[in-house]
Amino acid sequence: MLVQVLAQLAVVVSLFTIVGIAVVVGRYRLRDTHKEWRERVRAAAPITIFLAVVLLLNSVAREVIPDLSWMIRWKFTWYPIYDLEGQFILWLQDQATPWLTAYFSFIYIYAYVFMLVFPVVAYFALSNTRPLRELLTAYTLNYALGLLLYTLVIAYGPRNLMPELVEALLYDTYPQYQHLTRQVNRNTNVFPSLHTSLAATVAFLAWRTRDVYPVWNVVAAILGVSVAISTMYLGIHWVIDVIAGIGLAYVSVVLAGHLVGRWSLASLRGSR
Repeated sequence: MLVQVLAQLAVVVSLFTIVGIAVVVGRYRLRDTHKEWRERVRAAAPITIFLAVVLLLNSVAREVIPDLSWMIRWKFTWYPIYDLEGQFILWLQDQATPWLTAYFSFIYIYAYVFMLVFPVVAYFALSNTRPLRELLTAYTLNYALGLLLYTLVIAYGPRNLMPELVEALLYDTYPQYQHLTRQVNRNTNVFPSLHTSLAATVAFLAWRTRDVYPVWNVVAAILGVSVAISTMYLGIHWVIDVIAGIGLAYVSVVLAGHLVGRWSLASLRGSR
């Protein structure tokens, strides 16, 4: 079942990416990319390798994080999360309809992955590699800082904390997605929402590049807001997880701008 779900995800994201390339990137940038792809790969290679290492460490660390978290014992679920938020998640789920559940489930699984993949392609199509390098650096910071917070904070999501009150709308409606999400999610790893932080990161960078890709700026904003809402509507995250995710995205984007501006292949060559 996992293979089937992954194949379906790959097909949908690929189709959306092809449409995005046609509508947003355009054939002239593709023509230039064909001529300059080697230089762009070289420019992005260092941070790409570093991101791959962080993702590998992240996948390994997920197996030991729960044990480390319980050793630290900084439990963050009942106070202040539930005391601050009260019944908001229950109210949000009271608005549920089959159409909304289908929309937000699609957003949570498919649109989220598309949001992560498409800007890599779109920024690779630019002669200026800085947006691409900033994006990959921001992704790296999101995962690294998120892993640190997951280790420090034990926090359960609404559907885990209040299973008798909060519906697991995603898994009740589309149980096949459990095979996918259980590969990357842990019950105690909800603060901050990485879905929100990565989607917000893409939206922030899309705003920065709005003069180059105005259509993508609008699409990224809509999808980013939808991803954030979907995590709460589906009972996976609290509002405070989403707010923390937006904060993590902002910090990651700002740090990425400073790091890429300070250390790059071009600056290193220029200093020799």
